[in-house]
Amino acid sequence: MEADKGMKDVRQTGENAREGPVISLRPHHGLCLQFFEGKGYSDGFTAHMGQVKAFLEAGARITVTEADDEICSRCPNRKGHGCISDEKVRSYDRKVLEICGLAGGEQMTWEVFRELVKEKIIHGAGRALVCPDCQWQEICEEKEREIRRFGASPSDHCQR
Repeated sequence: MEADKGMKDVRQTGENAREGPVISLRPHHGLCLQFFEGKGYSDGFTAHMGQVKAFLEAGARITVTEADDEICSRCPNRKGHGCISDEKVRSYDRKVLEICGLAGGEQMTWEVFRELVKEKIIHGAGRALVCPDCQWQEICEEKEREIRRFGASPSDHCQR
């Protein structure tokens, strides 16, 4: 992966020799990344989302944050250190934390977080409880139909 400046900075400042690279991640992005199929708010955002996903899948650890994360850094909806939909995305984050039994600031591998979100939300309580008014509903609903039809995880059917 060609590292852009933002991701390079994360690797340099978030590295722990025993645990590997660490990246901040909003809880609801644990859902977004599992249904990501190369579509997004802009070409730059979409490319960056793909880079973040590849970085995470290469074995990165995450720090769960209820603030802007690496994905937010390239979002055209960003407003200073917030979002034009701040109240809505904070609600999504709170719901993911509650359903998964997590708190902001916790650190774990992406793999552990991804599996927890799959178990507790995608195969459990339901994604629609977390983000029923998300503009990307159509994509996620189609992926969920595939999961029910084929019994696979979302990332098995998503482009990378």
